[in-house]
Amino acid sequence: MTSTAPARSFRRARPVPGAAARRGAVRRAWPQYAAVSPFYVLFAVFGLFPVAFSAWLAFHRWDGLSPVTYAGTEQFRFLADDATFRLAVVNTLVIWVMSTVPMLLMSLGLAALLSSVKRFRTFYEIVLFLPSVTSIVAIALFFKAIFNNQYGVLNAALTTVGLPAVQWLNGFWTIKIVIATLMTWQWVGYNAIIYYAGMQAIPNDVYEAARIDGAGAFRIFWSITVPMLRPVILFTVVVSTVTGLQSFTEPQVLFASNAATNPNSGGPGQAGLTMVLYFYQQAFTNNNFGYGAAVAYGVFAVVAVFSLVNWRLVARRDR
Repeated sequence: MTSTAPARSFRRARPVPGAAARRGAVRRAWPQYAAVSPFYVLFAVFGLFPVAFSAWLAFHRWDGLSPVTYAGTEQFRFLADDATFRLAVVNTLVIWVMSTVPMLLMSLGLAALLSSVKRFRTFYEIVLFLPSVTSIVAIALFFKAIFNNQYGVLNAALTTVGLPAVQWLNGFWTIKIVIATLMTWQWVGYNAIIYYAGMQAIPNDVYEAARIDGAGAFRIFWSITVPMLRPVILFTVVVSTVTGLQSFTEPQVLFASNAATNPNSGGPGQAGLTMVLYFYQQAFTNNNFGYGAAVAYGVFAVVAVFSLVNWRLVARRDR
């Protein structure tokens, strides 16, 4: 009598990957890691390191040559009591309101007009987008020639029609008007193109139904286009807040002629002194890099707070 033993399973257990297997996987994947490594290296050198170094520098005193000395929170306490920084914050907020609010309203109107154009639409898109890719220095020099106190094109036009010339680059409010006009001219077309792209995503059936119900052009725009563009409007509001509150080149170029007597002052009465211009003044004109870093983080706090407030306001209306 022959007994048969049950067949044994010779299934081989799956080997647990060890250090050698992991090294082999890394060796096989190194071309992919090498391909993406330049971005991370550049980001670490020019992104993370400056942020970390400025955070460390904000708690120290350093003029670029002398030894670094620890200051603790003294520079932040001085920043909280700095009247010039508060003036720069007020100037920046006023210029931001004077430029952003009309700019976004004009962008909505231009986008609506562009969507109704049937011929040469590509040409109008290029014309609208061109200022946003033009050098801001060139734009500032152009506007400086227009609003020049003695030889400006605008004052020449005013005197031609018998009106008195205006000291555009000397007055407390006229300086803000010039900077706000410059910023509006530069970004109104950019936002108009974004709004126009958002309008193309709105279904035509919605417009057709509104027209059948007897709605006019303004009613359709206000009750259909604007509500359905709220996500796009939220994007433009946040981006315009971030860029508008960091204005620097405009007052720096417009009032460069005052550098000999009052460098980086933002014009007479410091009416054009913005937060970033004040940071530049402290760090690179006065060589007070520690306090300049503290000012930079003050600017970051103001921009973050107002960006969050604008986002919450627009998002709340959207809900």
